[in-house]
Amino acid sequence: MIDNTSSYLASNVREYRNSRQLSQAQLAKLAGIPRPTLAHLESGSANPTLSVMMRLASALQVLIEELVAPPRATARHFTPEELPQRQRGSVSIRKLFPDPIRGLDIERLEIPAGGLLAGIPHARGTRKYVSCETGQIFVTIHDESHRIERGDLLVFRGDQAYNYRNESQVLAVIYSVVTAVPIPE
Repeated sequence: MIDNTSSYLASNVREYRNSRQLSQAQLAKLAGIPRPTLAHLESGSANPTLSVMMRLASALQVLIEELVAPPRATARHFTPEELPQRQRGSVSIRKLFPDPIRGLDIERLEIPAGGLLAGIPHARGTRKYVSCETGQIFVTIHDESHRIERGDLLVFRGDQAYNYRNESQVLAVIYSVVTAVPIPE
């Protein structure tokens, strides 16, 4: 088994120092360690004592575990195919986030020409926000119909029966946001 602790330490210390816009000399002074010791740490060639690790972690305001852990990615790219998707009739529905966020649901819906989607009422106290990106749709809430076009936003209680209708000849793309926290009217 390969021990990558030294390379993790080197990479993390360098990343934390750079993100705080500190020079090696500045960080060494804050940590109370010699600058050459810090340089050796960042090159991966040092075997620091626990005391040095504690001083460095304190100066960087992180836990020691964060200094020796595998470096975290700065970003993760998702293609549309990697995001949760489903089909309801002719309507394609894709989540905008790969992970659930408590109290928030955001979806992108593609409603083909002539398409209809009956919405499922959400829990009491939720709000629904529907925004149109392309095309136009009619949103019917009970017996009331609202036409929304590109750039429009419709807000309504999420605990009601509703449906989306695309009466046009082109694909409509909308975004649906459901919040579990009531927003004052």
